[in-house]
Amino acid sequence: MRLLLALERPDLPLFSVSWWTTNGIGLAVTLLIAIALTAFTRHYVRRFRKRAAGAGDDAEGRRERRVATVVGLIAGVLVVIVWFIFALDLLVALGVNPGPIIASAGIAGVALGFGAQTLVRDTIAGLFIFLEGQYDVGDVVDLTTTNGSVSGTVEQLSIRTTAIRQFDGTLSIVPNGAIVITNNRTRGWGRAIVDLRLALTEDPEKVRDVLEEQFDELEQQEPFKDWFRERPKVLGVTQLTDVAEVIRVTAETAPSHRVECERLLRAKLSQRLAERGFATPPAPVASPAAPSRPPNV
Repeated sequence: MRLLLALERPDLPLFSVSWWTTNGIGLAVTLLIAIALTAFTRHYVRRFRKRAAGAGDDAEGRRERRVATVVGLIAGVLVVIVWFIFALDLLVALGVNPGPIIASAGIAGVALGFGAQTLVRDTIAGLFIFLEGQYDVGDVVDLTTTNGSVSGTVEQLSIRTTAIRQFDGTLSIVPNGAIVITNNRTRGWGRAIVDLRLALTEDPEKVRDVLEEQFDELEQQEPFKDWFRERPKVLGVTQLTDVAEVIRVTAETAPSHRVECERLLRAKLSQRLAERGFATPPAPVASPAAPSRPPNV
């Protein structure tokens, strides 16, 4: 309504009393709404992302991450719309008719389309990532892109890009159209794999008996009883070297705790085998480097 009123009175001197009376209050209200909505959406997006980061791997945790993703996308769209409306109001107040600009947007879009194929590709890819639920905010993913691999936690998903926080703290911004393969480590289940190196003289069956005894204890201990989806298994000897045999243990775990489970399980099993007197292979000795020849004089 205010746009129509301003268009009907294009003869108002800029920044005069009548100009401020006609346009000032409306512009101020639109600007305040845009600022308030931006601050409001940022606050709630951060809030939902924190909840998603601390969510578990159950159905409730997945729902929290999905909600955080949806809230982030909707908030981004609303902020763009409200600032676009303010920009239109400002143009009209300054005496610029936005009609020809909007009408020419189609022609300009066709002209720019040939140079904006990457932007279109990223947007379409981001839309399908969201609709298919390939990953959400808070998920741990490995992304294979056209320029390499990126691994970490999804901090933000927009229509055009994905923000990944890597293990060392680096924040990587990946265009959605550059993603070739997505490996989601937060869906379903994970498998902890622990390889134990023992001396060739050790009996694998005796080792198995000790490990099975340890599994009975770990199934009742925190945090393993919450992480294990099923009892760990001893696969047996998977590798032989000149001085060692490698016995592999696997366990299905909650996906987000797979790495932690591997570390703790390796420490517990190695400690138990050492307490029972099982010998480990000698550490490899590095051969000394050959002395460099002095330069000829």
